[in-house]
Amino acid sequence: MSTENLEQMIHQAGGDVVAMLRNVPMGNFAFPYKPEYSNWRDEQEAWATTAILFDQSTHMTDVYFKGPDVKRLFSETAVNNLEKFGRNKAKQFVGVNEDGYVVGDGILFGLGDDEYSLVGTGIAGNWVAYRAQTGDYDVEVTFDPATVINPNPRRIFRFQIQGPNALKIVEKACDGPLPAIAFFTMGEFTIGGVPIRALNHTMVGQPGLEHTGLEMIGPLDQGPAVWSALVDAGADFGLKEGGGLAYPTTALETGWIPFPVPAFYTGDAMKAYRQYLAPNTLEANYALAGSQVLPKIENYYVTPWDIGYGRLIHFEHDFIGRDGLAALAEQPHAQKVWLRWNVEDCARVLSDSLFKKPGQGRTKYLNQPFSDYAVSQNDLVLAGGAQVGRSTYSSYTVNIGSFASIGVIDREHARDGKELTVVWGEPDGGTSKPGVERHVQAEIRATVSTTPLT
Repeated sequence: MSTENLEQMIHQAGGDVVAMLRNVPMGNFAFPYKPEYSNWRDEQEAWATTAILFDQSTHMTDVYFKGPDVKRLFSETAVNNLEKFGRNKAKQFVGVNEDGYVVGDGILFGLGDDEYSLVGTGIAGNWVAYRAQTGDYDVEVTFDPATVINPNPRRIFRFQIQGPNALKIVEKACDGPLPAIAFFTMGEFTIGGVPIRALNHTMVGQPGLEHTGLEMIGPLDQGPAVWSALVDAGADFGLKEGGGLAYPTTALETGWIPFPVPAFYTGDAMKAYRQYLAPNTLEANYALAGSQVLPKIENYYVTPWDIGYGRLIHFEHDFIGRDGLAALAEQPHAQKVWLRWNVEDCARVLSDSLFKKPGQGRTKYLNQPFSDYAVSQNDLVLAGGAQVGRSTYSSYTVNIGSFASIGVIDREHARDGKELTVVWGEPDGGTSKPGVERHVQAEIRATVSTTPLT
């Protein structure tokens, strides 16, 4: 039976959202561009030692908001303080539901005082677009979806350059002096006569590299010329072009969790929004995976404090979820940490996945460099056999020198050097997703770090 929206899909699944999403056939999020320019190991090393250039023009969704009420719209939808927001400003936008649980996040760009763009997976963009279209706002919304679901050419190119030599390369490529750009603001310059806007932000967690990255946007048809100019300028600085295999592993090093389960699958307050979301949206195909199988989808929801966004909450303005967050403020919160996986345990899991036959103890394959095999992967984290949190976004990077993941764990266990256990693989042989082979679960020791891994 066909369905017209997410609410109908949930009803058809008998209300069991966990089972519905754990058996969605979709794999992980698509990065539809060249997998490697050289090899993903050298590309990873480049952002820590020289510089890397990524083409972000295809995989993210951009949603544009323009009109006299745009600031009020975002102020009433975001936990952030937008009082001083405007042209050439940027924010890590965070939106929550009425109860204070995270709906989505993304980078908010101030293209003008009355025009913003919200860039990311599309989850947050869809949420704010819905508020704009159903609320009392004089705001026009324009969608520019990711390439894999977009029948039209993208509006702009988006390039990220990162690493200790990044600014030297841009200085050499641009037509004049590179303007000083404060962190998380945008500057303007030209490369080969092409107008560029660049956001100063970082994609890596290496100490000392916090302000050595620029995210550049410009006219789509001029993208190839700008890319070539940057590559030419980077020849003497060790610049590497980065592909789709290395790209998602940057999030592990920064500690950004791209895909927490969005908190709108339940509750009467979100019913109209679920009816708004079409069955072909990412939200309706939000494939869950991993060893953590919780009884209700609400058990997967997180607060901003749980994933490191507590600092962004400003109670001084009225916004959706303000009262819910206030009620949660004094309650215990989880803590985001990094988990360095034990090398010997990883080698055992890899060996058993490759060299044991089905039915002989084969483990779930540990893919490299990015190991998650669904949109939102949540693996059990144990202490003494008891569940103390979840592990997500697992990857291997040469800069860390091992597999690792981002943990969301009970605060009492968030201590540097604390050894915990990650359960790798799904129960009962695995779900029906095409990317999940029949396997047995395995335990991998993991050491906690409260700061980025090196």
